Amino acid sequence: MSFLQHLEELRVRLIRCCIAIAIGMLIAFGFVDRLVDTLLASIEGALPAGTSLVFIKPPEGFSLWLNVALVAGLLLAAPFVMYQVWRFIAPALYANEKKFAIPFVALTSVGSVSGALFSHYLLFPSTMRFFGAFSSPRMRFMPGVEDTIDLYLKMMLGMMVVFQIPTVVFFLAKMRVVTARFLWRHTQYAILAIAILAAVLTPSTDPWNQIAFALPMIALYMFSIGLAWLVAPKGGSEPNRTTQLRLVFAASVLDQARRSRRSSRSGLRRVT
Repeated sequence: MSFLQHLEELRVRLIRCCIAIAIGMLIAFGFVDRLVDTLLASIEGALPAGTSLVFIKPPEGFSLWLNVALVAGLLLAAPFVMYQVWRFIAPALYANEKKFAIPFVALTSVGSVSGALFSHYLLFPSTMRFFGAFSSPRMRFMPGVEDTIDLYLKMMLGMMVVFQIPTVVFFLAKMRVVTARFLWRHTQYAILAIAILAAVLTPSTDPWNQIAFALPMIALYMFSIGLAWLVAPKGGSEPNRTTQLRLVFAASVLDQARRSRRSSRSGLRRVT
């Protein structure tokens, strides 16, 4: 396809994803009050004794319901959204690789839900406890609804992305693009990339939040090395794509050198 056709394909996939998320939000509105109560109970459990959420701006309470419905709708629509992602990248795959559609959708959906649960039950409450530990009689901790929910959403969406690392490595290893040895040898570069990614994904600029984001990514990367070793295709007769690209690049360089040598020889002959 041409570049414009790729853009048109991307536009269609994005529209379908937005429609699916909107439908998920409508479904979530049927029980959004219970979701909000669960979220507020989780936040209150992490706050210091005698502290509660406050909101000053009138729309903050309504925005809370919309944001909770958005997250629930995104989780409900995750399988369809991931299927649209697969349909967009499938034309670039080999015929034997297109059979991974169902595992891709299943694993990415599980990763999204796992990231959301990790953020809700572990990362976000521990972060709120850390911030609330600085409360004192002279400096009372009174978190606002808007800022707290914004922190909650950013952490959850960030963890939903982070928990896709094993899935990505799984399929790259099955397609012979990466190996466990390759991942292990480049661990130091991966940690550097994780630190940069944590700085981008973290909702605040303090280093403790960045560490809280980076540690799960490092753990998932180490887990992915073992996963790549387990799912690596047996029998290394078929070269991976990286090797193929290197061979193509080397062949093109040699061909270009051969042509340059021929042209230089013909120029010398003309001069003589």
